Amino acid sequence: MVARPGATPGLTIVNMAEPARRPGRPRDTSIDDRALAATRELLVERGFEATTIQAVAARSGVHASAIYRRWSSRIELIEEATFPGFSPLAVQPTGDLRRDLRRFVRAYAAAFDAPAARAAGAGLIAHHQATNQRNPPELYLRVSTRPQFQDILRAAPPGSIDPDIDPDDVFDMLLGAILARTVLSTVTTRSRPLERTVEMILRLLQPQTSTCASA
Repeated sequence: MVARPGATPGLTIVNMAEPARRPGRPRDTSIDDRALAATRELLVERGFEATTIQAVAARSGVHASAIYRRWSSRIELIEEATFPGFSPLAVQPTGDLRRDLRRFVRAYAAAFDAPAARAAGAGLIAHHQATNQRNPPELYLRVSTRPQFQDILRAAPPGSIDPDIDPDDVFDMLLGAILARTVLSTVTTRSRPLERTVEMILRLLQPQTSTCASA
């Protein structure tokens, strides 16, 4: 496990998907940090389309070939730079479902609400819709919080979650709510406290009591 700087307070930073290293000279992590920082700066200053590998190389002082050795494409670089908290940011479950979900949702919303995420969000969505390609598994682990959400549900007290509910369905609804608050905030006039999103998720998860309608 490797700690990363810049974490949201109250969260444990865990690097879950470090690829295996080949024998030889240790990897210079300062190159990664410089490239990722330059990517975030360019996204905010110049926008998604202008954030190219060449622009990142010029801004960071890292040679383009070194960047390509670490990220196979500018999209992969932008995703890791934009959402560094998704693999590394893990809310350690306490067993208190409400408390854990509140911390998780706040961290999730904060990650999407960061300036670089706002600048990149629409472009990344458009790219993936156009290419219709799945991310490689190791990249998915680095940028997805779905595993952490499932860990929270597994740690919940027995009987507190409807056994018939699909956690992936609930997570997808949470993702939609967060996107509406952040990436799509310019096209929606609704502004609601984040706590209402937490309550919505809790209601979706709670066991349903069957009721019989009287004739």
